[in-house]
Amino acid sequence: MPSTAGVDPRSPGVIFWFRSDLRLHDQQALEHAIDRAHSMSGWLLPVYIHDERWQATTPWGFPRAGTRRDAWTRMALQDLSIHLQTLGSTLLETDGNPVRVLSHLVHALGKPLLVCEDIAAPEELDQLEGLRRAGVAVETVWQSTLMAPQALPWRPEEVPDRFTSFRQLLERNGVRPTPPAPAIQALPRLPGTQQMAVCHAMAPSSRPAPEHHALKPDPRAAFPWTHPDFHGGERAALAHLEHYCRQGLPHTYKVTRNGLIGVEYSSKWSPWLATGALSARTAWAAIAHFEATHGANESTYWLGFELLWRDHFRWLHRKHGRKLYRAGGLTDLPAPPHDPAAFERWCRAETGNAFIDAGMQELASTGYLSNRMRQNVASYLVHDLACDWRAGAAWFEAQLIDYDVYSNQGNWLYLSGRGTDPRPSRRFNPQLQASTYDPEGRYRQLWAPA
Repeated sequence: MPSTAGVDPRSPGVIFWFRSDLRLHDQQALEHAIDRAHSMSGWLLPVYIHDERWQATTPWGFPRAGTRRDAWTRMALQDLSIHLQTLGSTLLETDGNPVRVLSHLVHALGKPLLVCEDIAAPEELDQLEGLRRAGVAVETVWQSTLMAPQALPWRPEEVPDRFTSFRQLLERNGVRPTPPAPAIQALPRLPGTQQMAVCHAMAPSSRPAPEHHALKPDPRAAFPWTHPDFHGGERAALAHLEHYCRQGLPHTYKVTRNGLIGVEYSSKWSPWLATGALSARTAWAAIAHFEATHGANESTYWLGFELLWRDHFRWLHRKHGRKLYRAGGLTDLPAPPHDPAAFERWCRAETGNAFIDAGMQELASTGYLSNRMRQNVASYLVHDLACDWRAGAAWFEAQLIDYDVYSNQGNWLYLSGRGTDPRPSRRFNPQLQASTYDPEGRYRQLWAPA
């Protein structure tokens, strides 16, 4: 159920704030906004704000979001905007502080209701609190997990800390993902001409998007997102999901998932999941349909296993909140050490370890990195270079096109031994990892300096 705060029944309409849900399929938050607009015989205005916080500088001296991540998000928005136009609507895009922009819009338009998806990360929760303090009536809908909160056999804030316990309890209780909602086919009218003029005056068009084709496509990329088949929008996401299943690749996922080179070694869903251009429930439903048609095996189970990991990080945020962002994480460990010079070498792919440097070069060149290499480079930064895990998390936040606040924080805490399953060391031996996953040195050669 959506959460509600002080809705004025005389509100003339609804503003729907797109956040990390840039799609029209399985869009429960937007469905709720549509229902609310219809209930008041009002209008609905879709809005997206390019948050100014992503242009801020981190404590480690680089912008929070790099050019590739920005371009990937804008591709998803481009596709979303086209979809909305086909339904007779539009997407109001602007830059700035979401609290300031939205509160100004709401007050200028006669205090309509604001609806958005619920994101349980500290900064995103602070934005909602700021809006409510500014007198904005906000309703949120939780929709980014496979299971709805009410389907869990525990309160969301009481989720088991260990992933294995979480998964086993779900399976033991027969808890299944919520079926994805059908794609939205119609939208309420937009605000009137005068109201739209006010909107455009108060929220001018966002700065021009960087042309993603100018980012020099890299033929070595494992996720070639400058190719039309890997466009950032919803249509490409759904087409990729359908292609992945049609090729029978779910049956080999567990065997190939630790690959380092090429497009088909893993599902490659994460960039679309990160922006919400693809719903996790839709991905799960596609695999369930594949199993019903072609049979289940360990690999199809493992795809679901990975989606459950993604869910677990989300529920842990509901439970632990800001504690996940402390230097010690969920432990009583002191603040981690940090070597700025070593961190710079790691970022520049100049550590001297060929396997680690290959991974960091791939990340810098493409904005993408396999799960296997993410674990290796993260472990190397924390355990070999003795650097602050938060610096590594910030670099991933800036560089990865599939950055996800929940998974990024959860995985870095896990590797640093400061999360829900702390161990003295989770160090990956880079020599052993290279000999196991790159025995012929092809990956290291592919990403070696020219």
